[in-house]
Amino acid sequence: MSNIVDARGRSCPEPVVMTRKAIETYSGGTIQVLVDTMVAVENIKRFAGNQGFLVEVSETDEEYSLFIKK
Repeated sequence: MSNIVDARGRSCPEPVVMTRKAIETYSGGTIQVLVDTMVAVENIKRFAGNQGFLVEVSETDEEYSLFIKK
């Protein structure tokens, strides 16, 4: 099961809050978070890592996809 969180155009801390909500309801699979700033990437990576999740980042045309999973 895949969950997509579109946080593009949102300023911090909103992308982290949106990611936290997705993690709270995590039931397996991958959470994909879409953001458009490196600040959001770093903040989400730090938060998800502290929650015990692995994070992979992919960049395309100044937008970032974070793939979060256990």
